[in-house]
Amino acid sequence: MSEQTPSDETPQDRTGQGPAGGQTPPQDANPYGQQQPPQGANPYGQQPPYGYPYPPPPGTYTGDPAAPYGYDRYGRPYSDKSKIVAGLLQFFLGCFGAGRFYTGHTGIAIAQLCTCGGLGIWALVDAIIMLASDNATDSDGRVLRGG
Repeated sequence: MSEQTPSDETPQDRTGQGPAGGQTPPQDANPYGQQQPPQGANPYGQQPPYGYPYPPPPGTYTGDPAAPYGYDRYGRPYSDKSKIVAGLLQFFLGCFGAGRFYTGHTGIAIAQLCTCGGLGIWALVDAIIMLASDNATDSDGRVLRGG
């Protein structure tokens, strides 16, 4: 007879049963009970190819009727109105609310018309904000394009 050393023994050899009371788990089973993706499959689904320009560059026509002038870098659609025109109208004719009438903000435009542009101060500040800010919008909430 050959002698067995303790390193050659398995739990089945000593007790006569397999692990966990005689049940041996299959060798390829996941211990957590989750299904494994097939070998070689991408578990995260289809990814766009490298170099895919998403989102499109600012000002690109996307074919989207909600944004015919494209999107800015934050994904907001551009307006058909220009911020240069709106700012210059507000600067020169701000006492009459011309810049706000141009962008479609008729409520603010009427208030500027009634107060003479806040005695010129409101009109001047409004013109500077329209020209310098990237957040000036039209009445539909679309960002003014230009500059």
